[in-house]
Amino acid sequence: MKNNKWLFYAKRIQAIAQAGLTYGENKYDIDRYEDLRDLSIEMMQEYSGEEIEQIRNLFASEKGYQTPKIDVRGVVFNQEGHLLMVRETIDNRWSLPGGWADVGYSPRQIAVKEVWEESGFEVETQQLLAVFDKQSHPHPPDIYQAYKLFILCRITGGKATKGMETSDVAFFERNALPELSTPRNTEGQVMMMFDYLDNPDKPVYID
Repeated sequence: MKNNKWLFYAKRIQAIAQAGLTYGENKYDIDRYEDLRDLSIEMMQEYSGEEIEQIRNLFASEKGYQTPKIDVRGVVFNQEGHLLMVRETIDNRWSLPGGWADVGYSPRQIAVKEVWEESGFEVETQQLLAVFDKQSHPHPPDIYQAYKLFILCRITGGKATKGMETSDVAFFERNALPELSTPRNTEGQVMMMFDYLDNPDKPVYID
């Protein structure tokens, strides 16, 4: 966190600016909030090296009060106690099937949809296992704050089939994990899922 304080500050300035632009009524205050937003964009550009218009479009284009994004991951074990993972085409590394929550779907529906689209397996959801705050775990720096919902699912049908964003599907035992796609899941988070397999009554983890 210490080395990425600039990212934390830029995101906080952006969030304050967006809230001010949403609820502000005084013209002079709105001008100041726009200045704050521009400052957050300049900070992000300075430290990331990305094009400023790309940052503006991704980082500061939303309207309304800013809130964390929601990432939903399906946790699926087979009968041997091996964990379902998919290889991401974006970095050729492995993650639990999942992605950003879509408007109009519940968390359960997102988990079912993502597992199907990325792995080819039909599942039904069983219970919420964990809610991770992405910034509290050793993920790579990200312009978004995200809450990550890990939901236990049970296979009801289908077969291993790669999706549009995945190049392979496989089950892994805890002592033979593949190279992980750390923007999506960390080793600590994955190992915690095996803890839930061993201890079904373990309370839901919440950051």
